[in-house]
This record gives sequence, C-alpha cells and structure tokens, in this order.
Amino acid sequence: MSEPAIVLGVNQYGKAEVRVVKVTRDTPRHEIDDLNVTSQLRGDFAAAHLEGDNAHVVATDTQKNTIFAFARDGIGSPEAFLLRLADHFTGSFDWVTGGRWEAERYAWQRIVAQGAEHDHAFVRSGQEVRTAVVVADGDERHVIAGLKDLTVLKTTASGFEGYPKDRYTTLPETRDRILATDVAARWRYATVGVDYDALYASVRALLLEAFAERYSAALQATLFDMGRRVLEEHPEIAEIRFSMPNNHHFVVDLSPFGLDNPNEVFYAADRPYGLIEASVEREGVPSPAAAWAGIAGFC
Repeated sequence: MSEPAIVLGVNQYGKAEVRVVKVTRDTPRHEIDDLNVTSQLRGDFAAAHLEGDNAHVVATDTQKNTIFAFARDGIGSPEAFLLRLADHFTGSFDWVTGGRWEAERYAWQRIVAQGAEHDHAFVRSGQEVRTAVVVADGDERHVIAGLKDLTVLKTTASGFEGYPKDRYTTLPETRDRILATDVAARWRYATVGVDYDALYASVRALLLEAFAERYSAALQATLFDMGRRVLEEHPEIAEIRFSMPNNHHFVVDLSPFGLDNPNEVFYAADRPYGLIEASVEREGVPSPAAAWAGIAGFC
C-alpha cells in the first residue's frame, strides 16, 4: 500500500498587528483613533508554497501600507474600517477569494485642564479593549464585534453550592462570596451595515447590567444571563461567545492574630483560576464555521 501524498492544506498570510493612529485635525479640537490591525488573505497561494512562485503574493508590506492609506480617509468604527479593507483586497486581486481582518481599538479621553476638556491633549482610558473581526468568504461578509479585559467584580450576591464532592474536594460551600472576572466576549452580527458604534455601547452596558443585577449561583449562570440579555435586546446580533476566568478571592484567616474576618479581607489569587467559556445562541440559527475560523481560543 502506497503512502498518501503530502499536499498543502488550509492557508492564509498577511501583516499582523499594524499600529495605526489617526488624528483628525479638521478643527482646533482634534479627534484620535488608535487601532491595532491585522490583515490576512486567503485564496490561490498554492504556487507560493509549492513552487516558490510569488506571482500571487500581495506583499505583507503592501497590506500594511494599505491600512495606513485607508486610515487617511478616516477610520470610523473598526468594523466599518475592516469591511473597507476586505472589499479592497478581494476586489483588487482576482485570486484573493477571502480573508480575515481583525482590529483592537484603544480608547483615549481628553485631559481636563482648568476645568475644561483639552482640545488636543489626551490620556489613555477605557476599561476594556474593543475588538472587531471581519471575515470575507467569497461574497459573504461576517462581522464579529467584541471586547476583552473588561474587569468586573461584585462584593456579594454570589455563591457556589450543591456541587459534587469527593475525597479531593476541599472547597467549602458559600452563599456570600466575591465574584470577579475579566470578560472577553465576541458577538456575531446577523447582517452588515448596522450602527456598530451604537451597538457596541449598548452591548457593553447590557453586559454590565446583567452581571450586576441578579444573584449569581455560579459564573456559568451569570455568563448565560449576560448573553441572554444581549440577544433579547438586539435582534441584529445572531450569537455571542464568552471566555471568563473566575478570579478567585479567598477569605484570609486572621485568627492567628486574634482578629475576626467577616468577609472583609481577601487574598486575590491570580492563578490557578477557573475558566468558564460558552456561547449563547438563537435556537435554530446556525453558526457559520467560516466566521469563527482563525479566532484563537474559544472566542
């Protein structure tokens, strides 16, 4: 029996993490956009891998320069900016049949000086990093918005009870604990051309409200509450995925020092940690594999 042939599989390439800062200075009051953009092309690149023929290889440096050139006309929402890049590369090169474009957006706010917001001085702000992904697959466009590093905590209204116990279980049950996590979420839009900035602000607010409002029987239950709230409020969103560590806070035993500790002094452990990941979806609505291909981790 002969050995199977060795062939080229799925592939993509591009320029990763292009830091582009766009200052809009049409008036004395400047605006700033700060993005980290990755461009990856998919298509007919077999000859480059198999024969060293670069006739179809749009240089990664060219992709970088295109990002900078497109920023000259303004960035707008990161989703809209990535859609422009996707349309450009798939429309300019016949052999580019699709690709994946990703961005992280970093927030800045104006410095307050002498009681007023400064026109052109900023301080890095934001409680999270905004993310966006656009996947082009032929004529199809998949837009996935998101955020990461949104650190939240509540000091009570959380517990963990009723779990199975065996000889290795030492964790005591509780109905009053700190619940803390770093929310990473991505949500896929059911269509393109929506108001991405307004929807981002709304989703962020809904996630925070759902985290805060109800008693949490476990981080899993809170995660589902957060996702359900978003889908109930926004039919434009088809599904949402989460990756959320359980940032443990352990009550410190102060009895050796003759002190009580009524849930007031905690040790914040950075590792190991529980890691809770799940998607919240609309029943009967399929999740296209192409949209999520290449996203590292669960989301």
